[in-house]
Amino acid sequence: MKAVVWTGQLEVRDDVEVRDLRANEVRVRVHAAGLCHSDVSVVNGTIPFPTPAVLGHEGAGVVEEVGSSVRKVQVGDHVVLTTLGNCGQCDACDRGQPTHCRDTAGRLKAPFTVGGDKAFQFANAGVFAEHTVVTETQAVVIDREVPLASASLIGCAVLTGTGAVLNRAKPRPGSSAIVIGIGGIGLNVLQGLALSQAGPIIAIDTNPAKEAAAKLFGATHFICAGPDVDTAEAVKEICPLGVDYAFECVGHPALIRQCIDLLDWGGSCVLLGVPKFGSEASFVVQSLYNDKSILGCRYGAARPHHDIPLFVDLYKAGKLKLDELVSQTFEPEQVQEALDAMHGGALNRAVLRFAD
Repeated sequence: MKAVVWTGQLEVRDDVEVRDLRANEVRVRVHAAGLCHSDVSVVNGTIPFPTPAVLGHEGAGVVEEVGSSVRKVQVGDHVVLTTLGNCGQCDACDRGQPTHCRDTAGRLKAPFTVGGDKAFQFANAGVFAEHTVVTETQAVVIDREVPLASASLIGCAVLTGTGAVLNRAKPRPGSSAIVIGIGGIGLNVLQGLALSQAGPIIAIDTNPAKEAAAKLFGATHFICAGPDVDTAEAVKEICPLGVDYAFECVGHPALIRQCIDLLDWGGSCVLLGVPKFGSEASFVVQSLYNDKSILGCRYGAARPHHDIPLFVDLYKAGKLKLDELVSQTFEPEQVQEALDAMHGGALNRAVLRFAD
């Protein structure tokens, strides 16, 4: 089958196979997969990952086969795939915090072969392939009326961005916020803030072309950051005392510091961007004594089997934007073209299409 593989260079291969199912697994025919900065981070070395690896972790498709112990997923179901693979049995899972399940981190799965050699599955998903194998807990059944290209983005961009607002920050109506970095994650933070009735909601990006999308997804203000713009002063013109919430969606230590500095008393900085492995950020300790908080956030503190159906219902009710996230679809062979378009800042999200 065809897949996008990282071997030290980006390759589209047709000599990829995926192993037979285990009892608790499902085989999914991938229809659509979003191109996320985490995939790019493997390619540029920000996220160290062994090779060869089938990339992709944000996808949706149709179940083709289920293992002998699978009960909640059936052949023919349309599913959104998640990266968690939580066990469903530990204390963290039992208390409704699957992102705290230790089974979801540090275990490298290798269900693929590339040219006959073992190949890893990036982020427990490996959805840049015509087929993948995941655990039952990773496949969340959705309404068949939802376009799979749009649904594919729920599995990372929406869960991470909107989930960070609803599950981690939990702002009250009227809370002020800044969002730094208006890519796929930042756009979903914006619509999470809009759903929460926050305001003002200030989007910040270096690309002026991001303004239209930012305001479509919920921003009330847009600041185009750059060498000639004092971003802090621009924020304080809108919120003189600082903001209640600051979401860093880039992964740059200097921007993390800026988020903390722009908080009002009692404010919270939520970290969503992924910096280079081992990066450190600094801040003035005394400033935190005004009840400021720094919140790490993994995968939007998501509860996929609760949140994904909720987001689908919000989408069907016209309250959550999914179709608007899909700027352009590409064939797998066009992955480099999609990457170039992403780096150019012209896309909300690029989607690779593996089946109609």
